[in-house]
Amino acid sequence: MRIKKIFKKWRVIILLLFILFSLMAINPQLDTKGVIIKAVNANSSAYNAGIISSSQNIVPTKYEKILYIDSSQIKNLEDYTKKIISIPDNTTFHIKTNKQEYVLIKTKDIGLTVAPVPSSNIRKGLDLAGGTRVLVQAKEKVTDQQRDDLIATMENRLNVYGLTDLKVKPVNGLLNEKYISIELAGATEEEVRDLISKQGSFEAKIGNETVFMGGKDDIMHVCRNDGSCSGVTECNTAQDGEYCKFEFAITLSDKAAKRHAEITKDIPLNSTTEGYEILSKTIDFYVDNVQVDSLNIMADLKGKETTQIAISGPGTGKTRDEAINTALKNMNKLQTILITGSLPYSLEIVKLDTISPTLGKTFINSTFLIAFIGTLLAGIIVFIRYKEIKISIMMLIITASEALILLGVAAFLRYNLDLAAIAAIIASIGTGFDDQIVLADEITKQEKFYSWKDRIKRAFFIIFAAYATVVAAMIPLFWAGAGLLVGFALVTMVGVSIGVFITRPAFAAILEELLEK
Repeated sequence: MRIKKIFKKWRVIILLLFILFSLMAINPQLDTKGVIIKAVNANSSAYNAGIISSSQNIVPTKYEKILYIDSSQIKNLEDYTKKIISIPDNTTFHIKTNKQEYVLIKTKDIGLTVAPVPSSNIRKGLDLAGGTRVLVQAKEKVTDQQRDDLIATMENRLNVYGLTDLKVKPVNGLLNEKYISIELAGATEEEVRDLISKQGSFEAKIGNETVFMGGKDDIMHVCRNDGSCSGVTECNTAQDGEYCKFEFAITLSDKAAKRHAEITKDIPLNSTTEGYEILSKTIDFYVDNVQVDSLNIMADLKGKETTQIAISGPGTGKTRDEAINTALKNMNKLQTILITGSLPYSLEIVKLDTISPTLGKTFINSTFLIAFIGTLLAGIIVFIRYKEIKISIMMLIITASEALILLGVAAFLRYNLDLAAIAAIIASIGTGFDDQIVLADEITKQEKFYSWKDRIKRAFFIIFAAYATVVAAMIPLFWAGAGLLVGFALVTMVGVSIGVFITRPAFAAILEELLEK
């Protein structure tokens, strides 16, 4: 009978509704076979086949999942990688997803970014999923608007480079220092330093005169992910290893074409040993004021407003494959700079952390194991103190429901849980257990002059005072550490709020019914 009365109490009903909401928001998945499509590169084989990238805010009901490649079932990321590698270049193959079937042509990069199928809607932050976090600052003083413009340019550059798991946001220090926080996956530390710490200016010069620069003013189109006008054109054995050359086409604006005609019209011609004429000056390519290549200019381009230009550059390595990969990497970087232009300000990297996804998985497993053991031990100690198994069991149930609701809120808001957030969840659970002990102490007191209602009021006075203290202590953390502690502060505040307004009242109502004589 008492159990039925418990479920009729409105505080318990509210708790049950939040638990149901949390389970729906988390949406745990039992079938995690296959890999999900997270991004599709433009003008790639996958893009041309009609595959559309999923939203970065992936939820299990919306992503497109690869189930088969040809007749081979894809159960995980390893199956996908092995199958793609085994397919010969320039052959067709089929990809079957949970939505439809596609026919693709195998190229060196088919243009798909895939990831393991998530087991729930809970989103892992960089600390748990792996990747790179960078904190940067402009070398000169900038306004909030100038920083916003810089963030827009950086997002464009990083997205163009192919870094799809990307989060760029402004953060301020305690003394109002203006930083930019960048979280991204799929890039090495060297690539990140290269793309972020350097402005990435590009200039094409003939002599001392600039013909065109990187960016939308001079560059109308850059050939990318198209083997007919972009790729490694030749490789040769050099003294110290292998040397490869990349080349890709670009389309200049009319303004840049006129500038080319004006600069070249008075340059004299020279004859080569092969018998054809070229201009006596070369067109030189500079990235961050360092010359990366130099090309001859044919005589028929003298004084001509040409909009079609071929850009080339080198790639070296100890082996042929290494040289090809270096050339492709250099080409990708140069194409990115040509498309996005240079950053408006020089940047310095204040802090750079690279996190292994394996480390994050180990941390999650260890954390929840320790949290479970700690909670269980706390329940045993409570039983020894009160000699009431009902109190211990209810404390464990309420603590578990509190953690579940907090995870449900994070899943509903699509908030990325990182190390700071996990630490905040543990702190919230600890605070909640402490508050439940306060409630149990007050309710189990044998005081003739105080009713149940008065004892619960006294307990909640202590609980609300502690709650206000915790919230006040978290507020400065929104600015401390250049915003890196925001996750801890936010999750802690949400966690203790859930406890004070949802789980503590339900716990008090349950104890009142269970311990009623």
